[in-house]
Amino acid sequence: MTDLLQDPATLGDMLRVASAPDYQRWHEQIRRTGGCSDPIHITGWTLAKDKTSGETLHRYSTEGEPGGRLRIACGNRRASRCPSCAWTYSGDTYHLIRAGLAGDDRRDIPATVREHPRVFATLTAPSFGPVHNRPSSGRCRCGVQHHSEDPALGTALDSATYDYAGAVLFNNMAGALWARFTNRLRREIALRAGLTRRELADVCRVAFGKVAEFQKRGAVHFHAVIRIDGPEGPETPPPAWATTELLDTSIRSAVAHSYTSVSLPAVEDQPARTFRWGTQFDVRPIKAFGDGSDITEQAVASYVAKYATKAAENTGTLDRRIGNREALFLLDVPDHTARLIEACLDLDSLYPDRRLAAWSHMLGFGGHFSTKSRQYSTTLGDLRQTRADYRAAQEREARGLGDADPDTVLVLACWQYAGHGHSPGESVLAATIARDIQLNRETAREALRDQNSLEGDVT
Repeated sequence: MTDLLQDPATLGDMLRVASAPDYQRWHEQIRRTGGCSDPIHITGWTLAKDKTSGETLHRYSTEGEPGGRLRIACGNRRASRCPSCAWTYSGDTYHLIRAGLAGDDRRDIPATVREHPRVFATLTAPSFGPVHNRPSSGRCRCGVQHHSEDPALGTALDSATYDYAGAVLFNNMAGALWARFTNRLRREIALRAGLTRRELADVCRVAFGKVAEFQKRGAVHFHAVIRIDGPEGPETPPPAWATTELLDTSIRSAVAHSYTSVSLPAVEDQPARTFRWGTQFDVRPIKAFGDGSDITEQAVASYVAKYATKAAENTGTLDRRIGNREALFLLDVPDHTARLIEACLDLDSLYPDRRLAAWSHMLGFGGHFSTKSRQYSTTLGDLRQTRADYRAAQEREARGLGDADPDTVLVLACWQYAGHGHSPGESVLAATIARDIQLNRETAREALRDQNSLEGDVT
C-alpha cells in the first residue's frame, strides 16, 4: 500500500477518483461488494412491472452509475486473490462444516447428529526425500535448529536425490487416492459389523467433509470430518454397533490396506509408481464441548474454513497459471518450489491425461480444495441462495415492492459483462474500504464474545 502511494500516477488517480462528483456512489458500490479486490463490471437494466395493470413498479439502469457500470463481487475463494470474497467463502464453509457437526434446523439437519460417531482425520503424503524440519529433538538433520519462519523449512536437504517427479505425481493422484480410501473405509466398517458392503448401505451411511492443505515441502494432505449416519443420512441414528472407536479403527485399517493405493505405469525414463498415504496420520474424536483433550466442533469448522481459502501459496508458488519457465525466475519463485513446478512441465508430455502443466502452479494438484459427500450437510449453493434471497428481500423493501405479491410482478432484465478490476487509485481506496469493513467485523465479534463471557459470569 505504501509503495503504491509513493507512485505519482497512482496517487494522482486516487485523487481523481476521490474528488469525482459520483465518488460516494462508487464508494457505496465497493462497500456492497465487501471491498472486493477485483469486482466484475456489468452494464444493463432491470424493469419490474405489474402483470395485471402493466404499471411500471421499478426501473433501474446502470446509465447513472459511476462510469455507467455496476460493480459486483468477484466471488474468488482464494485469499491471495481477493481477501474480501475469500472471507465470505470461508464463512460459508464454516457453516457448512459446522452444520454437519452440530445440526441446522433451517436445513433439516437435526441437532442429534452430535450423537453420531464422528472424527477429525488427517491423511498425509509419503516421503519423497529428507527435508529441513523442526523435529522434537529441536535440531534438523542439517545440524541447524530452525526457527518457525525459516524459509529453508520444507525444502530438500539434497535436491539432487529428492523425488520431485514423485511429489507432483502424488499431488496429481491425491484425489483418486482419497476415493480409494473412502471406498475401503466402507468395506472396513462392514467387516467389523459382520455385513457385506451392500448390506451396510441398508443400515448406515458414511459422510465426510474435507479440505486440502499444502505442507511446506509442497505435498498436499487432507483434513476430513468423517461421520457415521443412519440409512437415511443425518436425520436417522446409526446402529448401536457404530461407535467412535469402530470408526477410528476402520479408518486406520483403510489407510494401511493395500487396496488404498493408486498406480501409474512406467513411461520412458519414469518408473512405475504406486502411491499410498504417508505413515504419519491422525484420527481424533470430535466433541461438542472441549474437555482439554479433544477437539471441538467450533475448532474443526474454523480449521477447515481457514484452509478452504488457501492453495499452495505457503510454498512460494504463484496463485495463477504459469505461462512459461521464465516466469519462475522473473517472479523469484523459491528453488524447491521452482523444481516442483519444472517437474510438472517436464512430465506433462509423458502423462498427457494428467494435465500437469495446466496445474503446475498447484504443484500438480488439480482437485477441489474443499469437498463433501452428498449427505454430509447443506451445500455452498444453498447457503449462497439464502444470502441472495435475503438481499433480494432487502432490495424489494428499498424499492417499495415489499408488499407486492412476487407472482404478480413481471421482472425484465438485460445485463452485459463490461470488464473487471480497479484502476491503480481505485485499488488503494478499495483496500481501505475492505480494511474498514474487516475492522468493524472484528469489533462486532469482540463485543459479542465479551457479551457472552459476561452472561456466563452472571449465570
